[in-house]
Amino acid sequence: SFHEILFQRGWTFTESGPLEKDRQLLVEFDIVIDEFLSLRKEFRDIIADIAKEMGNGMADYAKNAAHNKYGVQNNEEFDKYCYYVAGLVGVGLTRLFAESGLESPELVKDTELSIHMGLFLQKTNIIRDYLEDLLDGRKFWPKEIWSNYVEDFSDLKESGNETEALNCLSAIILNALHHAPECLDYLNKLHNRSVFSFCAIPQVMAIATLALMFRNYDTFQKVVKIRRGESIKLILKCTNIHEVANIFREYSRVIIRKNDPKDPNFMKISVACGKIEKWCAVNIPVTDIYPYSTTIKGDLFNQETDILLFIGFGLLALTAYLLYYYNWEHFSFDELKISNIFDA
Repeated sequence: SFHEILFQRGWTFTESGPLEKDRQLLVEFDIVIDEFLSLRKEFRDIIADIAKEMGNGMADYAKNAAHNKYGVQNNEEFDKYCYYVAGLVGVGLTRLFAESGLESPELVKDTELSIHMGLFLQKTNIIRDYLEDLLDGRKFWPKEIWSNYVEDFSDLKESGNETEALNCLSAIILNALHHAPECLDYLNKLHNRSVFSFCAIPQVMAIATLALMFRNYDTFQKVVKIRRGESIKLILKCTNIHEVANIFREYSRVIIRKNDPKDPNFMKISVACGKIEKWCAVNIPVTDIYPYSTTIKGDLFNQETDILLFIGFGLLALTAYLLYYYNWEHFSFDELKISNIFDA
């Protein structure tokens, strides 16, 4: 079992094919083991525990002849598969955050939120990788969804099926969007800035990718990716929950603008995006302009400070107005031979 191999110094695997993406990792896996064994026992135990459950789950799929031949059948199986390959990663990371002291032990208690984080990312990847998986003989889109639109999974990319394909795409993106409010709940519970950025960056990339793929037929012709410049901007903004919530809100609005009333999923898509809007309105008021602390968020500005800031901004505005008025009414600019700085 792989979780036991983690404790075997010097173990490597050289039998992967030359084109396997993980070949180099396995060839040099002894380096990974050395690093793993250098960790604190508490960290090793968490990683081994997650690896054990993940390995057992993936083994079930590897031995499932029906899955290998027909792919994922229904939404429940879709969630289960994504749980094993990504949801457990979220659970494991949360346990590591808490064990390290970077986050509160309370975070571990809400396992469902950790799972939602993983499922949101994995489902986005599966949607984006439609063509690549199809060409490799894999079917991760649930038949429960795509069979409502085409006879065969490969028909989605065929000319003449554009409308059906786009409506099917809406349906599976809708499935992924259901996780968004819980992802925001999870991020809102984080206190450490480094942990926050680490968790938030993949999430904003996911919502941006979903917005780009939505009603975009290129999804069936190639791997659709957000532009590098846009990615950099998103990364730089992942410093606090206010910024991240605004990113989710903006991309949900992109989806709303692209939403087609003729799509049978039109109302459900609208509701899903509406839930993101509602989360932002309830949890991140428009007046919340304070930065994210390096250690904690909230309670940085008490009521007295708010009042002082309000008065201060008011006085600054009044002073600026008076200076502007006084300059225009009482100074002869030609005589002073200075430029009006307020025109700059």
